[in-house]
Amino acid sequence: RVLLGAGTVLDPETARACILAGAQFIVTPALNTQTIALARRYSRPIFPGALTPTEVVAAWEAGADAVKVFPCNVVGGPKYIKALKAPLPQIELFPTGGVSLETIPDFFAAGAMAVGAGSELVDNRLLAERKYDEITDRARKFRAAVPKR
Repeated sequence: RVLLGAGTVLDPETARACILAGAQFIVTPALNTQTIALARRYSRPIFPGALTPTEVVAAWEAGADAVKVFPCNVVGGPKYIKALKAPLPQIELFPTGGVSLETIPDFFAAGAMAVGAGSELVDNRLLAERKYDEITDRARKFRAAVPKR
C-alpha cells in the first residue's frame, strides 16, 4: 500500500493543486496558517514546518495534525525534541533534518511521533547512478529502525 503526499508545499494554492491531484497529506517547510486551513478544509492531514516553541504552538493551535520540526539537526536533534516535549507533551512532533539510521532510535526515545528523512535516505548520487537496489535497501533499513507501536 502506498500513501502519497506532497512535500515542500509553500502556500495554500499549491496545497490545493496537490490535493486535487491526489495528495493524501501535505508537508510544509515553514508555518503558513492559511495552508493549514486549506488542508483542514479538504480533510487532509497537514504537517507544517516549525522550529521555535512559539512556531510549534502556533502550528498546533492552527490545526496541524503534527508539527514538522525543521531543520532539527541544527538545534540539537533528539535533545531538542526532548526539550520541546517537556512543556508541550500534547503536541505531536515530526523531526526532519539530520535523521539517519543512527539517530532514529534517539528521536523516538525523545518523544517524536515520526521522523522524516530526505537526502539521508535517497542520495542524489545513487539516483544519478540508478542504484535503485541500494536505495531500496536503505529504505528497508530505515523502516526496520522505526520502533513498532
